Order: sequence, then C-alpha cells, then structure tokens
Amino acid sequence: MLSRKQLQRYSRQIMLPQIGESGQEKLNAARILIVGLGGLGSPAALYLAAAGVAEMHLVDGDRVEISNLQRQILYKTNHRDKEKAQVAAQQLTAANPEIRIHAHPRMADEAWLSAQLSQLKFDLVLDCTDNLNIRHTINRVCRAQRVPVVMASVRGFSGQLVSFDFHAASSPCYACLFPPAKVQSELPEAENCATVGVIGPALGIVGSAQALEAIKFIAGLQVPSLNRLQLFETASLEWRALAVPSHSSCPVCGV
Repeated sequence: MLSRKQLQRYSRQIMLPQIGESGQEKLNAARILIVGLGGLGSPAALYLAAAGVAEMHLVDGDRVEISNLQRQILYKTNHRDKEKAQVAAQQLTAANPEIRIHAHPRMADEAWLSAQLSQLKFDLVLDCTDNLNIRHTINRVCRAQRVPVVMASVRGFSGQLVSFDFHAASSPCYACLFPPAKVQSELPEAENCATVGVIGPALGIVGSAQALEAIKFIAGLQVPSLNRLQLFETASLEWRALAVPSHSSCPVCGV
C-alpha cells in the first residue's frame, strides 16, 4: 500500500487511469538495470527515478569528460574526472531519496551481467550504450535469463528504439534485427557519439522514450516498441516503425 508521502509525490501519474495506485505500486516494487549512463541513460534514469522505480542499478565504467556535458544532463562541470556511475547515483538519490540506487562503476561484460541478472531478478534492463558489441552481449544475456530489455541508440540526428519481452519463448531479439556477423562486416570501425557526432536533444527524446516504455512495461500497459523498431528522425520530427520478425537462423534465439 502506498504511503501518504508516496501518494503526494506521485499524485500526477497516479491520477492517470492507465497507472492508478496499482500501477504505482508496481513501480514502487520494480528493480531495473541501466547499462550506460551517457546521453540516453541520463534522461532515462532521471525519469525512472522521478517515477518511483524502487531499485535501480547503474552500470558504467567511464568517467565524466568535458565533451560529455553537451548531452549527458546528469553531470555538471564540477563532476569532471569523476566516475559516472557514482555521480549518477548521487544525482538520482538527491532527486528522489525514497528509492534505492546502486552504482556499478565498471563495464558490463557477459559473465558479470549473467551473474547480476541471475542473482538479483531484475524486472527490466535498459540498454543505453553506444557500443555495438555490448549491445549484443546485453541481448544474449537478457535472452538467456528471460529478462525484458528496452534498447536504444542515437547517431547524428537519427534515433532507434526497440523492446523485447524475453518471457515469451517466441520473442525475436536484437540479433534477428542486426545479425552480429553481418553488422561487424559492414561496420569495421566502431561508430558512436565520439566518432560520428550527435545532437544532444535527440538523445533526450529517445532516452525519455526508453523511460516511457519502461514505465509501460512495469505497469502492464501496451508497449508500442515491443518487437517493433521505432525509427526517429529529429531533423523532420518523424517516427516510423518496422516489425521485427523472428528468424530461425538467428544465432541467439533461432531454433
């Protein structure tokens, strides 16, 4: 049951019939893992903390650099050279001291991710990284552990968002959409914000959309990005969606 303070803090979303007290109770009991605390992870984590997600685990092995401040809104100039995960945890705790925040200042390798998902029973994972290899690792581990995932990326003025609910054995996965071998052959060099550039507000929009989809997942609402690749062009402010079919030849989920 929600406390009087919780009813007051979350009153504006509780009054929504799609959320109500039952939806807020689900958020207040949820445990979410966020991998990557940059331009996507910053707005996603801020909105999920504000929404009252009970427990959030923040994973990032980087330190704050001056070039991050153009888009990574969790950090300020005085945070330079500090660990992102620790700073993010402090900022989110200040925003909502009623929730539990755990900082993991490290990179998310496959063995560590598998152990965390197995031991802590996360309700949802958010992939907010800009590294294709880590994204495929997250996809494999979440599929193996049957943990839903919301994945996003932004390059230049263009964003992508897609979700998979791996509770369903028939769910497609990220490797159905972008087979690892094919992607690696087409992109021999890493492409991310540091190599191709990005406009900050695009990350804010897509990261906020990740948080929105996460809230829908937890509250049991319809998730439009589920098994659908949502493509967003900030230059024209246009969204379009492509269905993601399962592939029997997929190296991760194929039968």
